[in-house]
Amino acid sequence: MDFNLSAAQAELQQRTRQFIQEQIIPMERDPRCTPHGPTDELRLEMVAKARKVGLVSPHVSEEFGGLGLDHVGKAIVFEEAGYSPLGPVAMNIFAPDEGNMHMMEVICTPAQKERWLRPLAEGRIRSCFCMTEPAPGSGADPSMLQTMAVRDGDDYVINGLKWLITGATGASFAIIMAKLEDGSATMFLSDMDAPGITVERQMDALDTCFVGGHGVVRFENLRVPAENVLGAPGEGFKYAQVRLSPARLTHCMRWLGAARRSHDVALRYAATRQAFGKSLGQHEGVGFMLADNEMDMHCTRLAVWHCAWVLDQGHLGTRESSAAKVISSEAIWRVIDRSAQILGGSGMTHETIVARIFADARSFRVYDGPNETHRWSLAKHALKNLRP
Repeated sequence: MDFNLSAAQAELQQRTRQFIQEQIIPMERDPRCTPHGPTDELRLEMVAKARKVGLVSPHVSEEFGGLGLDHVGKAIVFEEAGYSPLGPVAMNIFAPDEGNMHMMEVICTPAQKERWLRPLAEGRIRSCFCMTEPAPGSGADPSMLQTMAVRDGDDYVINGLKWLITGATGASFAIIMAKLEDGSATMFLSDMDAPGITVERQMDALDTCFVGGHGVVRFENLRVPAENVLGAPGEGFKYAQVRLSPARLTHCMRWLGAARRSHDVALRYAATRQAFGKSLGQHEGVGFMLADNEMDMHCTRLAVWHCAWVLDQGHLGTRESSAAKVISSEAIWRVIDRSAQILGGSGMTHETIVARIFADARSFRVYDGPNETHRWSLAKHALKNLRP
């Protein structure tokens, strides 16, 4: 692996960094940042700013208005975007839309791409991914899927309940995972204003960075034409991996930027705040925390870049993405937690951005598969491949 940036990569990195610093960070205290995420009005305003500098949907192919970045390119740009909680929203690379766009480019029919993917990639609309269910439905174990889709003539009729559906409120369309009568899983595309879809409520959550928050969505006799099946019937779980493996990495990329922001705030404070006759950073207790932050960010970047490079070669497996997700989510959490500690009393307030990042980042160890599930999978692989 060559860790040197090409001229094009360095230019894109600097352009993204400048955009976030000059145009997005000043918007972080906008009153349209709500407990359920930035409003759509604010989102569209920021997307317009990103469009002017050519930074909307950089992960999408040029055919649909993006920059067609490979995964290493995304690792560079997404980290810069993640430096502000609003950065991924402004650049249209936030969850769940970013992962949905990736999967749709691979799987959608040409007609589906024009109807749903193009306006999504342009940042004009939002989407949601309806898979997680309350007990006894699917969570970490997707085989427990309860939502049913029954064929009825040229349609499928879907019934079920989903929750923790990020971005459901205000989304234009949904990707719905449902079980067919033979027990296989299938993905469906549906407009969110179709009869039979109800967003029952928004769930109060620690994080405030996702547009639309997290919703509870009920399907009651929702009719979806067979032409709106995403991919082939019965292949839903396979397609979920097309989405989830790269999406785990892009989460790592964005959160690395957030961790770096927290560290930078703490570093400046430690360099200027005086206590017991010298700056905080000169005390070993604080200095060691700053050093540990540097090492955790370095290890995270190595893990992410390695997986991005392997993915660009077409060889990334679920084992590698699982390992990167666990390594990254726990390392960035340590960085953010230490940064809050270094800031002392101010770290417990919203005087700086760190408390907001702290609340946003905690869920990363849960979504895209709890870290315990990934560890279990990694352990099974290690035992299976034990050499005599």
